[in-house]
Amino acid sequence: MSAPPVHSNSAPLALAAHNLQIVYGGAIEAVRDVSLEVRPGQIVALLGSNGAGKSTVLKAISGVLDAEDGKIEKGSVQLFGEAIERAPAPQIVRRGMVQVPEGRRLFATLTVEENLVAGAHLQSAARMAQARDEVFALFPRLVDKRRQIAGYLSGGEQQMVAIGRALMSQPKVLALDEPSLGLAPLIVTEIFSAICRLRETAGLTILLVEQNASRALAIADYAYIMENGRVVLDGSSEQLRRNQDVREFYLGLSSQAGHTHMKDVKHYKRRKRWLS
Repeated sequence: MSAPPVHSNSAPLALAAHNLQIVYGGAIEAVRDVSLEVRPGQIVALLGSNGAGKSTVLKAISGVLDAEDGKIEKGSVQLFGEAIERAPAPQIVRRGMVQVPEGRRLFATLTVEENLVAGAHLQSAARMAQARDEVFALFPRLVDKRRQIAGYLSGGEQQMVAIGRALMSQPKVLALDEPSLGLAPLIVTEIFSAICRLRETAGLTILLVEQNASRALAIADYAYIMENGRVVLDGSSEQLRRNQDVREFYLGLSSQAGHTHMKDVKHYKRRKRWLS
């Protein structure tokens, strides 16, 4: 993989969330005081275990919280400097950010090509054709399956279609929610290689929500780690890979025996160096 783009601290932000508080049903606080920044051309990962609040942050940024009775109570979200925390999802898509949801959520009874076309409703016929060709170039295995019903594809192929459908609107920012979930390792490698190519060849900015910290840190420029609705650690991917707690409890690399044991987990919960 080529070296990531270099950005100065003064470069404009593609995406920024500041001090987000997110509540479900008017009572349940799912996210508290979360801030993150994504610069143009970066891959930024949002990591953490299941239930940490990662997907909630992504839904808030993408404008789809209301479908689950969720609401941003406090904080702000900006896309290229414009406030979007109160904007509906279609408006956010028009401004250049598209989410690939967890679980893919394809139109199962439509063909691969029909699913792709559904993602291009904002494009002219010429731009739609160009975008479709770019998707097929990114995922060549979809070419022969373009007329197959999407619901009959493998999980990995469905994930490719879901990413392709998002790319059909030719976004500036792509938000991916657990793209590796439930997929075989070889397919995960193919998906993550495609994500890298999108950044390298098209300059796409990517926010990647993942439980698979090892995979995500291998391609991300910067990452945030969430626990219990809060960001507890952030840094460059290299910094986080060197962090002892991250190595032991997110990458599964114990400095002693090569494995993490329950007593180590209890010790880690007491230690929480980054919360002190």
